Amino acid sequence: MNIKRGIEQWVWMIGIWAASVIALGIVSIGFRFLMTMAGFKS
Repeated sequence: MNIKRGIEQWVWMIGIWAASVIALGIVSIGFRFLMTMAGFKS
């Protein structure tokens, strides 16, 4: 049963990592949108 627990921990770690990457992406898109609204264009 120990292997199942290890797999569960890996699934949690990967899930949390993916959620943080998605959250960072949303934040960066939001900042880009705000900068465009403010008149800054790269």
